[in-house]
Amino acid sequence: MPFFYQSGDEIKAGDRVRLHGNPAEVETVQDAAGSEPHGIMIVEPKVFGRLFIPAPVSDYEDLEFVSRR
Repeated sequence: MPFFYQSGDEIKAGDRVRLHGNPAEVETVQDAAGSEPHGIMIVEPKVFGRLFIPAPVSDYEDLEFVSRR
C-alpha cells in the first residue's frame, strides 16, 4: 500500500520535499507490503540528517511535496 502526501500525491523515493521548511529528499519508502517498520526515510542534511517518519505518513503536516525527478 503506497503512502501519500497531504496534497494527495503518492510518496516515492527520490522525491524532493520540504521538511519543516527545509529542502530534503525522500530516501526510502517502506510500505505495508515491504519490510517493517512502515514509513519513509527523509534526508535533510541541514538540521535533521536522516528522519524516519512512521505510518501514517499523511498525518505528518510538516512534510511538503516539491517535485519528482
